[in-house]
Amino acid sequence: MRFTLIISLAVLLLASGCSSVEKQFNKLFGIEDGGSAQELAWDGMDAYDRGRYDKAIEKFQKLKDYYPFSKYAILAELKIADAHYQREEYGEAIYAYENFEQLHPRNEAIPYVIYQIGRCYYDQIDTPDRDQTSAQKALESFQRLMEQFPDDPYAVRASEHIDTCQKSLAGHAYGVGEFYYRTKHYKAALNRFMSIISDYPDVGYHQKALEYIARCEASIAEKSEESDEEDKKSQE
Repeated sequence: MRFTLIISLAVLLLASGCSSVEKQFNKLFGIEDGGSAQELAWDGMDAYDRGRYDKAIEKFQKLKDYYPFSKYAILAELKIADAHYQREEYGEAIYAYENFEQLHPRNEAIPYVIYQIGRCYYDQIDTPDRDQTSAQKALESFQRLMEQFPDDPYAVRASEHIDTCQKSLAGHAYGVGEFYYRTKHYKAALNRFMSIISDYPDVGYHQKALEYIARCEASIAEKSEESDEEDKKSQE
């Protein structure tokens, strides 16, 4: 009998999304009543708008837990991600946004979600001499958004951030190339400077990279000549 009641309630929830039925479902499992789905949504949005992001997360999480079939549950999922982003808890925000995209791939908010994933990485971009994982992942997210939703307003926003990502990545490659050149690893340096020309041609490092490419090629040729002369001497 209990099992039949559970199944019946679940079917009703899926069919109607009625909060009163959800309350009966929660009561059956001993879940504390923290207000209706709509009340929790309003409380969560109020906390979010006031900048009380920890409180907003608490309310939206309750909404998800108590009313998983409510029409407000999707809102809760998205605003939890937004609240984590506002708190600069980027790892948690990325996880929440990615989870939202996996669960609701056709939702109208997906362009925004992909943009926010990119922003989470973008906001963590460090100086060019540091690890560039964030810059690379931000670039990949923004490019994916532009490919999937080229006409969306968030794709336009993403395009404005791509230059910064590429400039950071180019700066890192340039710094590594300089290091290899100073330590006389000319082939490794040449590869780095060539990558700047091919991957990041218009972000401020193009001319400098070309100059280093000429130096590297000259140094490689010089070393090759020296090696040939030494081989001739050894054969005499």
